[in-house]
Amino acid sequence: MGAKTWMLAILDTDASKALGTRPTLDRDATARLAAELFPHEARLALPDADLTAAHPPDEHLHIGCFPGVAIVAASDFAIDRPSQLPQHFLQVAGPRTVVLHAMHSAVDWFAFAVWRAGTLARSLSLAPDNGIVENIGPPMDFELPFWNGAHAVEPPYPFPFHPLELGEAALSEFFGYQLEGIFDATLQDPGSVPLARYERIK
Repeated sequence: MGAKTWMLAILDTDASKALGTRPTLDRDATARLAAELFPHEARLALPDADLTAAHPPDEHLHIGCFPGVAIVAASDFAIDRPSQLPQHFLQVAGPRTVVLHAMHSAVDWFAFAVWRAGTLARSLSLAPDNGIVENIGPPMDFELPFWNGAHAVEPPYPFPFHPLELGEAALSEFFGYQLEGIFDATLQDPGSVPLARYERIK
């Protein structure tokens, strides 16, 4: 698997349904949110990216605002302990739901977290070399088959599933797409969701 993500979503609605309508990128709202999330940086607009590139390098920001959904991809969100997300990002989100999704195929690492109205509901981070780094709150429904052995891998793998497979399931659950895995015609094409791309000037 070669999939990578480090992104934060700020949600007023079901992102999988909202993004499935191929909504138009609200560039004015996107620029405002970028300034609010990263107030101490200047930004230089670059050609657009899309949702397949939710893993920008340190010097870039990929971000998009759509009705009820904001997607923010930045290296700031590639963190081993999602519960330690800087409070500023949650303050900007206010009462909305926040989802962090991060994974890196080079180390088989996956992490995600969900906050509701600023309160952490679930956080998980794991990789075979480091074990379970963080496990806060009860597993969500889409996780249960993985923990219950439905996606078992050959021993002596340290988990009852592959973290990246759970990461793809999380993308499907929260956003209605996958980057890799078995093709599912019911899922949307992440390449159809544009993201504004900026150079970050710190």
